[in-house]
Amino acid sequence: MSGSADRLPRLLALVPYLMSHPGAQVGEVAEVFGLSEKQLIDDLQLVWMCGLPGHTPGDLIDVSWDGGEIVIDNADTIARPLRLGIDEASALLVALRMLGAMPEFAEVPGDALPRVVAKLERAAGEGAAAVSSQVAVDVDAAPDALPRVRDALTRKRRLSLRYYVPGRDEVTPREVDPTRVMVVDGRTYMEGWCYRAEAMRLFRLDRVVGVDVLDVPADPPADAEPIDVTQGVFRPSPTDELVELEVSAAGRWVAEYYPVEDVTELGEGRLRIALRARDEDWVLKLALRLGDSGRVTAPEAMAERVRAEAERALALYAHQT
Repeated sequence: MSGSADRLPRLLALVPYLMSHPGAQVGEVAEVFGLSEKQLIDDLQLVWMCGLPGHTPGDLIDVSWDGGEIVIDNADTIARPLRLGIDEASALLVALRMLGAMPEFAEVPGDALPRVVAKLERAAGEGAAAVSSQVAVDVDAAPDALPRVRDALTRKRRLSLRYYVPGRDEVTPREVDPTRVMVVDGRTYMEGWCYRAEAMRLFRLDRVVGVDVLDVPADPPADAEPIDVTQGVFRPSPTDELVELEVSAAGRWVAEYYPVEDVTELGEGRLRIALRARDEDWVLKLALRLGDSGRVTAPEAMAERVRAEAERALALYAHQT
């Protein structure tokens, strides 16, 4: 984190941490905050210039790091750790409850997770607890899919899948060596080496039509690497078709939610967005979801298909009413 928007909350967390950890070493603190030692020292130099109005030596925070040991003083006014806001605490409580709903955690002995949830609810107050309690957490795996995947992972066995591909509206047979189960963007996925694709793939468990555990040892290639999902599941390919959309202020979320190749400001909050589309059906669903807050402008054939589908949907709606 290097931008000013990231630096301020980091500094507000850094000072209370140093006050509660006297004698902390530069290297240790840098590791805790995910920084290089140079970045941490840059932050300490900025802390040294902060303090109460007046800006006399008695008003400023006193910090030194000679010999690698960080000593901080005169920082009592901001030594108290930051409190989570209602939205932050609610999001954390929902995530913890999702973990508790996973079968893997149901079999873990002890009550560590419930105790963490209870402690966080007490610290966050009634507002966050009330908001998070209104969210129902449901792991959306197809019937029998998750237990069989877990069984295969435990016994290191290959899986035989029948997997629905919505882009082609077909069910395909797959043999997969599973490597892990994860929840991304509220969906449950199995990651594994797919012998049909000869590559690592993610499979949404709610699209698994059938699954059998084979009496064959799972043996993914030694050089098979986990799929990076930190930026979401969908990662476009350079060979995917380039699609352009124009969106109003209400549709700007597309540029933040999906990987895009180019974004141009058009004024009055509007954007022109260029992104790679994995298939036409995906673009069609996105365009219909946008409604009057966005439209496909290129390629022309795709724009025409969206118009035709929108007109068909409107005609069906008019007929029903």
